[in-house]
Amino acid sequence: MPELSPRRRRLVLAICCMSLLIVTLDVTALNVALPSMQHELDAHTSGLQWTIDAYTLVLASLLMLAGSTADRIGRKRVFMAGLIVFSLGSLLCSLAPSLDALIAFRVLQAIGGSMLNPVAMSIITNTFTDPRQRARAIGVWGAVVGISMAAGPLVGGLLVESVGWRSIFWVNLPVGLAALLLTLRYVPESRAPKARRPDPVGQLLVIALFGSLTYAIIEAPSSGPGTVAPFAAVALVALLGLLRYEPRREEPLIDLRFFRSVPFSGATVIAISAFAALGGFLFLSTLYLQNVRGLDALHAGLWMLPMAAPTFLCAPLSGRLVGSRGPRLPLLIAGLAMTTSGVLFAAFEAETSDATLFAGYVVFGIGFGFVNAPITNTAVSGMPRTQAGVAAAVASTSRQLGQTLGVAVIGAVLASGVGSSPYRDVFVSAARPGWWILTVCGLAVLVVGMLTSGRWARRTAERTAQRLQSPEVREAAGITA
Repeated sequence: MPELSPRRRRLVLAICCMSLLIVTLDVTALNVALPSMQHELDAHTSGLQWTIDAYTLVLASLLMLAGSTADRIGRKRVFMAGLIVFSLGSLLCSLAPSLDALIAFRVLQAIGGSMLNPVAMSIITNTFTDPRQRARAIGVWGAVVGISMAAGPLVGGLLVESVGWRSIFWVNLPVGLAALLLTLRYVPESRAPKARRPDPVGQLLVIALFGSLTYAIIEAPSSGPGTVAPFAAVALVALLGLLRYEPRREEPLIDLRFFRSVPFSGATVIAISAFAALGGFLFLSTLYLQNVRGLDALHAGLWMLPMAAPTFLCAPLSGRLVGSRGPRLPLLIAGLAMTTSGVLFAAFEAETSDATLFAGYVVFGIGFGFVNAPITNTAVSGMPRTQAGVAAAVASTSRQLGQTLGVAVIGAVLASGVGSSPYRDVFVSAARPGWWILTVCGLAVLVVGMLTSGRWARRTAERTAQRLQSPEVREAAGITA
């Protein structure tokens, strides 16, 4: 990629952030619409889970393929294709006549989305080559998540109340078109000097692992262990297959050698834990506010602002802290805040009082605002810059997998507790195990963050780079000859 002027770099960052906005806005806005969709499409809890997880599951399954493909054939080309497919999927979702059709169109939407976030991050990584500038750019990237969290519930609630839940998907169309035209005009083409070759067996194993595991979790409360046991077995076989097959390939889809680096492995665990907490938090909050408190979609969206606003404000601050002091302090703040929020709901039933509900939302928003930048920076910095698409895809896959599992596990726990009872009667007690699971996720962010951001962890990254004997990896790990 040619060296760009500061103004052009900022413009490229803005274009990439537009793609992140529509991908993440789609999730946050749709959460507010879940009760309306439940009534119109006659969906059970598992159906609501699939409207979210069909999207995040496909994203998680295809992100690494999209990243490596973009490195090979051109990042701009794949990014533009993703914008087109995502916009088409959004249009079809708005026209879906049934729940099954909506889930199918969400899959198409996710195929396009898989070509956006990791590719956009690889474009950013290759545009901002200075580590400090890159950390700040990633902080801006994280702030967009906060914008989507702030705007998503409000925009979604307003659209649901005034037009209907289908109009949520219309928002993606003008933003997608604008991003497509700006990309065509201002984003330079780039690709890796030597990209990885396709790994179809590894890709099929990833799809089998994620898909069968998610199905087993979501359907367990309604179908029973006998029905889901074969899917759990498929997930286990796929996992064992990945662990055995991938190290034998010269250019695998998932290079397991990088997980020998403690910071890189820690970033993966933190991403899964943090986004599992986010997915479960949004799912429980939306159903509680509308099905228990009886709020309409707009007022439920307003109640989500105390969580969204701190995320928006803390994300760029986290990026600056990572750039100046490293990831340890942001991860400490994130872990403590997310754990505290989980305890408020699990032990003190924070949802039953306006004051404690507000406090729980604010504290969770602070925690999630601080967690995103250190995840991305650690993951990208721990792999070769020429393989930036794969590096960003690993981080993005961890996020999407975490959100998928969060909705699946928390939804399954809630469905088991609610059974055939009305939400209003049993929700608080049925949701309590789910809040404890979110507390454990916050503790995982705290503990793993502290363990993987110290000097000992950095030394394992250095040893990993030395074992790999790759100049690119040595440069990415900050090792000089």
